[in-house]
Amino acid sequence: MVLAQTLRKNWLRFLVHAGALLPLAVLLWDYWQGGLSVNPIQDVTLRTGKYALILLVLSLACTPINLVFGYKPVLRVRRALGLYAFMYVALHLLIFVGLDYGFDPALIREAILEKRYALVGFTAFLILLPLAITSTKGWMRRLGMLWKRLHRWVYLAALLAVLHFVWLVKSDIREPLMYGAVVVILLVLRIPRVRRSVSHFRSWLKRYVLQKAPSAYHKAQPSTDA
Repeated sequence: MVLAQTLRKNWLRFLVHAGALLPLAVLLWDYWQGGLSVNPIQDVTLRTGKYALILLVLSLACTPINLVFGYKPVLRVRRALGLYAFMYVALHLLIFVGLDYGFDPALIREAILEKRYALVGFTAFLILLPLAITSTKGWMRRLGMLWKRLHRWVYLAALLAVLHFVWLVKSDIREPLMYGAVVVILLVLRIPRVRRSVSHFRSWLKRYVLQKAPSAYHKAQPSTDA
């Protein structure tokens, strides 16, 4: 009984945790079973990067979802999505510097400076690092109003991650551009004038539905006249 109530109350959190960890479990399973591609390092690098971008976009979508649909529970999973995104970003970078370049500082520096996709990817990581560190309630209290200003940089990190993806795949850029379009839409929804317009429209729509519902109900009732 208690477990059922907990699941009903926190189903979205459980779904986020399970959904965020499942790709890692599949990745480890594929590695263990030899299910990676003929270039396993590239395969693991691409998969961790894609998981990071998807989770980052989902974390950015939480506030717009609440704005458009009024679904507040989604705000409670925003931090978890962001931290899971950073976890995959860190894995992505670790694979790059460790498996690709053997933790050799000279080779890593050369790669970052000479390969534009590596430069923008590393820049995105540097932006996300302080955001992950300061994501706790304690840091929110310490930074005050600066906390919100700092965490707005996540949009720049997301755009850089999309650019990193575009330059990495080179040929078929439809998928990274799709992520980029979503990020731009979410960014537009954060503009104060747009937010107010969406909020006013949602309030009007809610009033309209509430006004129409009683009349529709009365029309649907059978007549009691003899």
